Amino acid sequence: MRRSVCALVLCVLWPTSPVAADEPANLTVTGRRPAGDDDLSDWLRNAVQAHRYSPAETGLALDLSEKEVSDACARLNIDPAAAYPAQNDGRLWILPYPGGRHPRIGFLEGAVDPQRETKFSVFTPWQPADGLRADYVVADIPEAIWSNLGLTYLAHTHVPTVWTKSGITLPVLEWTRHPHGILSLSRTLPNGIAFSSLVVPEHDHVAMRLTLTNGTDQALTDLRVQNCVMLKAADGFNPQTNDNKVSRAPYTAVRNAEGNRWILTAWKPNHRTWANDKCPCLHSDPKFPDCAPGETKTLRGWLSFYEGTDIEAEFDRIEALNWWDDELPEAQ
Repeated sequence: MRRSVCALVLCVLWPTSPVAADEPANLTVTGRRPAGDDDLSDWLRNAVQAHRYSPAETGLALDLSEKEVSDACARLNIDPAAAYPAQNDGRLWILPYPGGRHPRIGFLEGAVDPQRETKFSVFTPWQPADGLRADYVVADIPEAIWSNLGLTYLAHTHVPTVWTKSGITLPVLEWTRHPHGILSLSRTLPNGIAFSSLVVPEHDHVAMRLTLTNGTDQALTDLRVQNCVMLKAADGFNPQTNDNKVSRAPYTAVRNAEGNRWILTAWKPNHRTWANDKCPCLHSDPKFPDCAPGETKTLRGWLSFYEGTDIEAEFDRIEALNWWDDELPEAQ
């Protein structure tokens, strides 16, 4: 009896999520049921306290009914209205993206059933005071990898990859979480190509690294990568237009309506910068050097926030840091 009463109270006090209101009824999302109470507790806090998900969204993400979500919150003493536990060391706040809520506003047909293992949320330093929602961007690292073999990896369903053409389903993965908020992910494809992502939150930016190892017996060329920063949940930065975006390769940035706050990203070696107004999103897409059998190649990425009006000067300041040469800590 006590559990059901607690669950009812939690449902009543659950913060309303404005972001959820425009989700289409036919949204395709494959939920991932947590493996045990520790895993369930982590994902519930991530979804309901950090991302301010509704019970329905949380259920979609975690393959649970709304009642199971409320009951689990009551049993594990998770208050959906409470703040997410404090982050560490004053670094920018990042978390694995829980899924459930589609990270795009539009062009959903180009990203059916988005896989959460490549996606992480970067929370803006300009969080709303009411606590009823969270402001964040969703980075998809990598969203896609091409090679001379064709579309070699894709983090959602849209166009066929070399694997879907062969009837091969890639296994589901998750980010590994490390001290100081660091995230890592490694995947080996059926033909021996392996790639890994490392995401390191710093005090003023998020440092990123992608590596690719050629485990095949032939050279890999045309290794283009698509990395996406989706703006749906960043209030003021998410109009479906490209008029609020500026690019100077490798940097691309989006401003708020007042023009005094910016979100920017960059990758090197750079292939192209662009933006999709329908999603809306930012792209600084890199390209791996050609990779002989047994070789490993590396890309470096940057994401940060800027408060001011001179974005060109901010590009210059960041470029002068030579950030792509910085050593990143290895995930422990």
